[in-house]
Amino acid sequence: MQRRNRYSGIYKARVALEAIRGDKTLAELSEQYQIHPSQIVNWKSKLVLEAVRVFEDKRQKKKDKDVQVDELYRQIGQLKVELDWLKKNLALTVREKAMLIDKDTKHIPISRQAALLGISRSSVYYDPVVSDSDVKLMNLIDEIYTKAPFYGSRKIKEQLKRMGYFIGRKRVQRLMCIMGIRAIYPQQKTSIPCSSHNVYPYLLRDAHIDRVDQVWGADITYIRMHKGWLYLVAIMDWYSRYVVSWELSVSLGVEFCISALERAFMEGIPAIFNTDQGSQFTSREFTDMLRGSDIRISMDGRGRAMDNIFTERLWRTVKYEEVYLHDYESVRSTKASINSYMTFYNEERLHQALGYLTPLEVYSRNRKIDKRSKSIGLLMPRSASQLSDQSISNYNVIL
Repeated sequence: MQRRNRYSGIYKARVALEAIRGDKTLAELSEQYQIHPSQIVNWKSKLVLEAVRVFEDKRQKKKDKDVQVDELYRQIGQLKVELDWLKKNLALTVREKAMLIDKDTKHIPISRQAALLGISRSSVYYDPVVSDSDVKLMNLIDEIYTKAPFYGSRKIKEQLKRMGYFIGRKRVQRLMCIMGIRAIYPQQKTSIPCSSHNVYPYLLRDAHIDRVDQVWGADITYIRMHKGWLYLVAIMDWYSRYVVSWELSVSLGVEFCISALERAFMEGIPAIFNTDQGSQFTSREFTDMLRGSDIRISMDGRGRAMDNIFTERLWRTVKYEEVYLHDYESVRSTKASINSYMTFYNEERLHQALGYLTPLEVYSRNRKIDKRSKSIGLLMPRSASQLSDQSISNYNVIL
């Protein structure tokens, strides 16, 4: 019987810090340290959690220690009820729950941890391996999907077959799930969103968008690398097509979406924020930040990726003009290259829909016009596409 590896706390912390730093993909860290990617994600989550505890209020800790034993017994019954509810409503996949298991603790047996999370004990020991062939197939699926986002798993399977890759539909579905993509078309209501996550209505059907910071949209896409992959989130102003902020991450957590939102708020505050129904955007942390800034939340209908059409067009542009032209060797080089392209996209790339202006020109000028119009009654154009060189020059004369 193979003996389990025992790693010191210092070793785990070093690996977790590298994962948090984000200079290498999970695949690269796994190869470097000979540790499964899921274990690295587990150590990373623990380190972040412990870091938060370091800065907790000491007075609150003392208060918790002073709780009487009889009060604890009184809460046991309520705790059992809450745990039963948690197992049914925790918005995580079986693999994500399994990654929360602490195999090194002596206080709670692994079987008990599995029971508390509502998963079987055997699922804790199952370690999926992402092979090089899977990465190659994911890159091909990404190209097919970017060209034809209305293709589902069946058509993608057949397209791969034409390219000489004979794989089953279930494997295509599994890889698409890892990539976080699905075909763009109205789908049947085959699943119910987790009740612990609020799903908001779509507010933009037939809406007239006539100013900057009226509607922002956010989405996540898959970025292929020479070895492994990254996830890119972008927040875009719909009127000007200006990318307000973006972030890259080695995993599909909520943290990099929160970071992008914090950076976006340094630019401004929209009236409406639109996303899909992904777990990152429906999480309490993300929606609380939006509600705390009095922003109305809008979410695409299930299977209705076209409801976020401007961001979907952005992904197509980024893939064909940047990602597919490069073979990224490392996380650092990927970030530098995409940062350079995003600067080009915002500040230099001309958009026909914007009257051959750049997104930054439309975004910055219209923010000034909007502020000035409140005092002088300046009428805004009906849409960004109606901005012409003459109209811009008129605005410059007034300003």
